[in-house]
Amino acid sequence: MARRLNSRDPSFAADFEALLNARKAQEEDVAAKARAIIDDVRKRGDAALVELTNRFDRANVTAQTLRLSQAEIDAAGAQITPQQARAIETAATRIEAYHRRQLPADERFTDATGASLGWRWTSIDSAGLYVPGGTAAYPSSVLMNAIPAMVAGVKRLVMVTPASGGTINPLVLAAAKRAGITEIYRIGGAQAVAALAYGTKTIAAVDKIMGPGNAWVAAAKREVFGQVGIDSIAGPSEILVIADAANNPDWIAADLLSQAEHDPTSQSILITDDAGFADRVAASAERALALLPRREIAAKSWNDYGGIIVVEKLVDAATLSDRIAPEHLEIATADPEAFLGKVRHAGAIFLGRHTPEAMGDYIAGPNHVLPTSRTARFSSGLSVLDFMKRTTLLGLDAASLAAIGPEAVTLAKAEGLEAHARSIAVRLNRRD
Repeated sequence: MARRLNSRDPSFAADFEALLNARKAQEEDVAAKARAIIDDVRKRGDAALVELTNRFDRANVTAQTLRLSQAEIDAAGAQITPQQARAIETAATRIEAYHRRQLPADERFTDATGASLGWRWTSIDSAGLYVPGGTAAYPSSVLMNAIPAMVAGVKRLVMVTPASGGTINPLVLAAAKRAGITEIYRIGGAQAVAALAYGTKTIAAVDKIMGPGNAWVAAAKREVFGQVGIDSIAGPSEILVIADAANNPDWIAADLLSQAEHDPTSQSILITDDAGFADRVAASAERALALLPRREIAAKSWNDYGGIIVVEKLVDAATLSDRIAPEHLEIATADPEAFLGKVRHAGAIFLGRHTPEAMGDYIAGPNHVLPTSRTARFSSGLSVLDFMKRTTLLGLDAASLAAIGPEAVTLAKAEGLEAHARSIAVRLNRRD
C-alpha cells in the first residue's frame, strides 16, 4: 500500500521529506565497475565488446557481427503486424511535426555603432542512441530520440541496444528504420557507452550520447561526459497526479500504475483535496495491480515509493508539486489551464481528465525523454536543441571598433591582460 499523508498532520513536513527522499538509499553505486569496463573497451576495443556482450547478454557475436546488416533491419518490418506498423508511422509523423516547430532561427543585425552581430545554429555531426533491451522493448524511445536528431540535421545517427539471448525486438528495429537509422549495433551496458564515446575498430566515436538505461549505463555516461556530450543522467520514472474528486478513481489509479510498472524504484504520487476520493483511488490501484502482467514490479514501486497526499485545498498542491518537480505532472481538475499558471517545475504537464500521461509516452508528439529526480527544477526534456549548437557572430569595421574599442581596452587592462588590450589598441593606433 502506498504511503498516506495528510497536510493537516503535525508530522506532514517530515513525512513529505521522507517521501521525496525514499529512493535515495536505493541508488546503486556501480561507478567503479563501469569505469573498469570503459577502460577495458578503450584498451582492447572490439575484443572487449565481444567478450562483454557474450557474457552479459548471453549472445554469440563476433567483431564482424556486432553491426546489424541492412537485411536484418529490413526483415524486422515483416515480423510486426500491420497495426503495429501503422502505430509506429502515426507516432513518428506526430513526433516529427511537433519537433519541427522547435527549430531555432538564425539572427543577424547591426547595432547603433555599426557592429554586425548575430548567431547561427548548426547540428552536431553524430549522435549515439542507447535503447534499453532488458525487461521490455521500447520502440517509442527510438522514435523520441532519433526523430529530433533527424529534424536537427544530424548526419550520422548510431543506435546501440543489447541483444538479449542474441535477438533484438523487431518493433525496435522497425522504429529505427522509420527514423532513418542504418547503423545499429547489438551491444548494451557500459561497454556500449564506452564504444560510442571512444570508438573501436568497428564503431566510430560519436559527438553526443542520448537515451535511457540502467544504473550501469547512467554511471558510464557520467564517466564519459566531457569526452562526448550526454543528454542527462536519467533516474527511475515518476508521475504526480493532482486530481479533484470529480475524476473517475479507476482512471487516476491506472495513471499512477502506468509509471509504477516501469521499474521497482519508480514513484507515483497522488495529491487530492478529498479523503474519500483518495480511498477510492487506493482501492482501485490494489484491484488493478492484481491484473497487471508486470504486477511484481508495479506493486513494489507502489508499495515502497508510492504516495497519496490529502491537502486542505487543492491549490496547495501547486507548492508541493514544485517541491517534487516531477518528471510527469497530470493536472486532472475542472480548470487545468488555471492551475497550470500556479506550477513552475515539471518535465512535462498533461492537462485535463482525458490526457493520460501514457499518451505522451507514445504518440502525442512532445518528447518523453524528461528530467527525473527533481532535476526539472533546472533542466528540460529532450528537444531538437539538444542536437544543435549555437555559434555567435561578430563583425566590426573601423568605425564600430573606434566606438566601443576604448572601453574594451580599459576592461582588459583592469583585468591585467595586456595582450588583450594591445590586440585592440593596435587597431585603434593607440600607444597604450
